[in-house]
Amino acid sequence: MEGQILLWIQEFLRNPVLDNIVVAITHLGDTAVIWIVLTVVLLAFKKTRGIGMATALALLFSLLITNILLKNLVARIRPYEIVEGLTILISKQVDYSFPSGHTSSSVAAALAIWRNAPRKYGIAAIVLAMLISLSRLYVGVHYPTDVLGGVAAGILLMWLADRGMRLLKKILSLSKNNPFHLLYNYKLTWYNVLKQ
Repeated sequence: MEGQILLWIQEFLRNPVLDNIVVAITHLGDTAVIWIVLTVVLLAFKKTRGIGMATALALLFSLLITNILLKNLVARIRPYEIVEGLTILISKQVDYSFPSGHTSSSVAAALAIWRNAPRKYGIAAIVLAMLISLSRLYVGVHYPTDVLGGVAAGILLMWLADRGMRLLKKILSLSKNNPFHLLYNYKLTWYNVLKQ
């Protein structure tokens, strides 16, 4: 049934104009590049550093749990290797299919932004995550359940990142002289932290 969904997308939704747009969108999720760039920007400013740390933690969890653990544990073959007549719009992928890493990292990062940033930025991040996720079906490299699995993983990973940030904030609030607190606020150099 999932193969039939992908063939239906190929037959009835694909067209030359949309193909170029969707391929560009899907490449935004390659190695989570758009989310890494956003994270670096968020980390660069003190006002948004907490959001950046939450996003970075969500992306780290996505890499470790989705890409390294789950994909290799499930080892699901990509649909274009199995579904007869399915053609892909991008190059063959080097890893396994389930869950979608693009979806997992996008959902985890977008929800971390949505939870910690003003709503308009959070909504924009969620829309981008949805577009990247759906693009994986359009280009033919994932089954629908791969994307759904990526959504579920992303939600869980954002939750873990949120708990991690709460723990970090507790550690930072224990003492003003706590080296973690000092590092977080960039008030001391590495030398002074090690010296204490």
